[in-house]
Amino acid sequence: MLNINILKDGGKAVFALEGRLDTSTAPQLEDAVNKDIAELTDISFDFANLEYISSAGLRVLLSTQKTMNKQGKMVIKNVSEEVLEIFDVTGFSDILTIE
Repeated sequence: MLNINILKDGGKAVFALEGRLDTSTAPQLEDAVNKDIAELTDISFDFANLEYISSAGLRVLLSTQKTMNKQGKMVIKNVSEEVLEIFDVTGFSDILTIE
């Protein structure tokens, strides 16, 4: 299960995720991001309450990062040690901006 809280302010959006970002929930995040991405110049993902991310979730982040490289910036914040380890093992910590 994944809960997504979105706070938008002009061209900025914060996606606060709670739960698990996996094969069954990744399309939910992808739909939420793609709904507004054309108008955004600054996307933040708040992972404070994200318990787990799978390769399907990583794919959504990579796709979003590629789009934002052309039109703005993307940051991932409040990453747990478990999720950070997944980023490190997959090499995503070198691709994504993690604060």
